[in-house]
Amino acid sequence: MTIRVGVTGAAGRMGSTVCEAVAGDPELELVAAVDPFGAGRITHGLELAASLDAFTAAGAEVVVDFTVATAARTTLPWLADHGIHAVVGTTGFTSADHETFRAAFRSSNCLIVANFAISAVLMMRFAELAAPFFDTAEIIELHHDGKIDAPSGTAVVTAERMAAASATWAGDPTTHEVVTGARGGEGPAGIRLHSVRMRGMVAHQEVILGAAGQTLTIRQDSYDRSSYMPGVLLGCKRVIDHPGVTLGLEPVLGL
Repeated sequence: MTIRVGVTGAAGRMGSTVCEAVAGDPELELVAAVDPFGAGRITHGLELAASLDAFTAAGAEVVVDFTVATAARTTLPWLADHGIHAVVGTTGFTSADHETFRAAFRSSNCLIVANFAISAVLMMRFAELAAPFFDTAEIIELHHDGKIDAPSGTAVVTAERMAAASATWAGDPTTHEVVTGARGGEGPAGIRLHSVRMRGMVAHQEVILGAAGQTLTIRQDSYDRSSYMPGVLLGCKRVIDHPGVTLGLEPVLGL
């Protein structure tokens, strides 16, 4: 029996890629696609709808959300109220948002993932494991020039996990920035975050850790949006096994 999947944000670049991936997976069935900015268009034999009601009308069991935080703050509680599981690639949520979602998802589950690329999940885990052995660390994330937020959700989550893994970080020795912002933004535990927006790139991140006489660089590269699809498809199939709200793909992967 296949799992009935809907996609919100289906007219966007990530949403349309998700639709294609779901439609091509024999264990999943694409039954509804919603995007008010593309309503009426046809994708994989489905007409894009403007309303979330399309998900209940189609009997969707799981809905994938790749939109923006402001829209998802409405969509996710709606899915919870209708007993539909959510697989979420939208970023920009606060801890208060997470608590709201936890309160809402009682009869269905929600998986929120900052980055569905399995290589990115491993990069974050490796950085977290390495953190206690180094005194300094900085994160450089590089994305295409269509990305409007900075730093990326992946960079923020990486810094948070590194900060939680080690309480001992050296302070920034900089006393004067010749160009304002040259040292990037100060993240958790003082870990500096640098954002590059450039044509020709998709999504990339470097974590550089340093201690006396040595450095360790951990780099992950996504060259195409298809890199996220194995993680998204896995999330659709496994979200039912993880009650409530789950943050990150690690529990699904058994990490």
